Amino acid sequence: MTNAPDSQSYEAIIIGAGPSGASSAAILAEYGHRVLVLEREKFPRYHIGESLIPFTFQPLQRLGMIPKLKQSHFVKKYSVTFVQPDGARSQPFYFFNRYDRDTVAQTWQVLRSEFDQMMLDNAREKGAEVREETTVNRLLTEGGRVVGVEATDKSGRTYEVRAPITLDCSGKEAFASNRNGWRLRDPYLNKIAVWTYYKDSKRGEGIDEGDTTVAFVPDKGWFWHIPQHNRMTSVGVVAEGKYLTRGGVKDPREIFQREVAENAWIQDRLSTGHSTGEYYITSEYSRHSRYCAAPGLVLVGDAFAFLDPVFSSGIMLALKSGHLVGEAVHAGLLAGDLSLARFTDYSAALRQGIENMRKLVYAFYNPAFSFRQVIERYPDAGGQITDCLSGDVNKDYTVLWNRIREFVPLPDDLPYGVPMPETAAAGKG
Repeated sequence: MTNAPDSQSYEAIIIGAGPSGASSAAILAEYGHRVLVLEREKFPRYHIGESLIPFTFQPLQRLGMIPKLKQSHFVKKYSVTFVQPDGARSQPFYFFNRYDRDTVAQTWQVLRSEFDQMMLDNAREKGAEVREETTVNRLLTEGGRVVGVEATDKSGRTYEVRAPITLDCSGKEAFASNRNGWRLRDPYLNKIAVWTYYKDSKRGEGIDEGDTTVAFVPDKGWFWHIPQHNRMTSVGVVAEGKYLTRGGVKDPREIFQREVAENAWIQDRLSTGHSTGEYYITSEYSRHSRYCAAPGLVLVGDAFAFLDPVFSSGIMLALKSGHLVGEAVHAGLLAGDLSLARFTDYSAALRQGIENMRKLVYAFYNPAFSFRQVIERYPDAGGQITDCLSGDVNKDYTVLWNRIREFVPLPDDLPYGVPMPETAAAGKG
């Protein structure tokens, strides 16, 4: 065991270099704090989750990323469309019918390997130190407080690095939550996804080229269809595991090809293209952490909670949480106070956003529900539904929820994500 150079001089350690880690690192480094990002993989690396929703604009603007994205070759996204199993297609829901066309209403379909690299480079440019191919083994604790981490680099050297605050931005791995027994599953949202990438499949033209399509599978789930640059399209199906593996089918390619036949629009779109040959599968999307913070530790992005891919909220929540926690840690460092009380507002904002989006996800998966029914009875509800689906999740939607409950039940807020009591032990990993 050795100490890394300057191991005592960091002000923040960040586990993971994805969107939440890169966001918080960029903000803290921009303020002049010494930040160390430890990333297990070598960037660029593959990752699913390619569609940005309108309210990613605000955190991306704060990070200085909007000019870079406008100069990129990512496909511009202006709308979302829903398609029934028989191929009947709704009119596109154009974001510019509600938001400013030159800012919030125009977003992107990104290739995550490239987008995440851009985000990490942005953090580096602002002064963050990044060590890739470095595995965090455990959290270091003293007196019940996390004081740093033990890590191993690609050469096999193991060392300790310390800081007054550690941010867990480890994504689906949920480093701290898993090791401390905080990870909880959603009581209902337990879907699996199977996906691949097609080249030269059909897509819209002009302003509709980058349209995200949600195409339904009868009573069971849905396809995503996300056009990307270089003539590629991300396409996948999400449903209950028992449904997708019916008849004992377990091979991802067989599952995918069988489900294509369940939606006429998807079948037509993929009729002219060809799969790249790789098929991916993942299960049990939805999860959350009992605590969002412990002494010396804060959970950010997917490490805190992940809902479901249906409304593409994952990157928005990762960017939003990285932005919020970066500002909170900066204020705490300036005040010399990183007590858990510093993260109460962060926790409340993140939980409110997640629970608002979660209610829409629950409604979506109820076979008895359609957004059209709500809007026909309450025409002014359409704007509120659009706002929440677009990522404007931190406001009071009580009226909307009461209206939706006239059609289907909605879940109560889950009692999770609060800061841990100061007196409790933290970082048992």
